[in-house]
Amino acid sequence: MSQMNRRRALQLLAALGTTGFVAGCGSDSDTEPNANRSPVKIGLITPQAGGFKSIGDDITNGFQLFLDLNDQQLGGHPVELLTADEGDTAKSGKAAVEGLLKQGVLALTGVVNSAVMVGIRDTVEQARVPLIGSNASPSSLQSVFYIWRTSYVLDEAGKALGRYLRDQLPANGRVAIIMPENVGSPDVVRGFRQEFGTSDPRIRDEVTYTSATANPGKTTYASDISKALAKKPTAVFCFFAGTAAVEFIKQLREKYAGPIYAPGFLTEGAVLDSLKDNALGIQTALNYSADLNNTSNRVFASAYRKKHQVTPTTYAMASYDAAQVLDQAIQLAGGKPTPQQVNLALGKIGQIDSPRGIWQFNQPRTPQQKWYLREVQRDGRVLSNVLINELATLG
Repeated sequence: MSQMNRRRALQLLAALGTTGFVAGCGSDSDTEPNANRSPVKIGLITPQAGGFKSIGDDITNGFQLFLDLNDQQLGGHPVELLTADEGDTAKSGKAAVEGLLKQGVLALTGVVNSAVMVGIRDTVEQARVPLIGSNASPSSLQSVFYIWRTSYVLDEAGKALGRYLRDQLPANGRVAIIMPENVGSPDVVRGFRQEFGTSDPRIRDEVTYTSATANPGKTTYASDISKALAKKPTAVFCFFAGTAAVEFIKQLREKYAGPIYAPGFLTEGAVLDSLKDNALGIQTALNYSADLNNTSNRVFASAYRKKHQVTPTTYAMASYDAAQVLDQAIQLAGGKPTPQQVNLALGKIGQIDSPRGIWQFNQPRTPQQKWYLREVQRDGRVLSNVLINELATLG
């Protein structure tokens, strides 16, 4: 563990009262005084209403938790956290970014919707202010200099499950692929087909695309589900999140009781609570599980549960890590950081000691990280995404 990460672990564990661990590890002292460092403004962009609001809340909670455990500072600078509503379109996202830029933010973070991320790309790059995206990550976002992501690239979720399901599905099996018609779905499908085998007859059927609305009704998916199930698949592979995930699974379960596989967003956070027994047995691939047994996750998950009385999600974790990488980059940038200096420093921070496990930025400015298989099981009276095994290292 690096000196900076070790110092942070000591601070966080001390905040949780784990004095025995702290005593055993010793202490570090800063080489550069931070007392006189001026405040910095960080802009947080999330949906504040609609079907993705719960994801936005998790992102806000994760970033704020890091600040809570670090004296409301990043890189030794007091932080003023400014928030803006990304809405649900590229236009509303661009307005949010422009509003934050006018307030003089040192860096931006957040962004849930892939369509918003694509829509704000040019605005961010032209402003030369780093954006540490903590959710939306379409693979089409290429050749960027100021946009970094602490989440994933969407095709990776498909790849991780493609490798796994290729070996699990019977030779005479058939997969029905059902996706919303949005920016991210082609990424997921491409990654899945690539690793499963594009010529494999078990996935040869056409993808069934559904409405991409974030606020579906009780029959929004009914006809598309019937179409996908007409060929009697032995498994369903799908990609939904937020309120849409709840409605899709409820409508699917009315007609289908077989195996369901998906990127982990399908059963993450508030979605799992809403699905109840409809979620049992669903297997998902994700870059994080609250079950992971490492020091950083024990600190993070314990503090998150204590503050919010719920299990942390991948959205909260990625936003926590966004704060962590900004903390390190701002520290490297020195006493009077500029957005351009922070952006350059982001490329120098190396490995991140994260709740998901160790990861680092790759050349496209996305994480090289492990992906995990999880299954929804009953844990006492509650449902939980139980960690099954490690699937792959991607990125």
